[in-house]
Amino acid sequence: MEYIKIHTDFIKLQQALKLANVVGQGSDAKIIIQDGLVKVNGEICTMRGKKCVAGDIIAVSGELYDNGQEFVFEVK
Repeated sequence: MEYIKIHTDFIKLQQALKLANVVGQGSDAKIIIQDGLVKVNGEICTMRGKKCVAGDIIAVSGELYDNGQEFVFEVK
């Protein structure tokens, strides 16, 4: 599992995806979130402004990747 470290109380989901290099731009994050391709703690999340805190697990659907596997990371 990959980790991203934050130095604040929370990070918005859209920003977390950019920090983890899942997407290059916020507009790309918006699209995959709205398409239901992102889960937070095992549940599909369509709110790009969702506040993620330390311990949250974020998974991105494998259909975005050639290997077909989910990309999973934890906020630290």
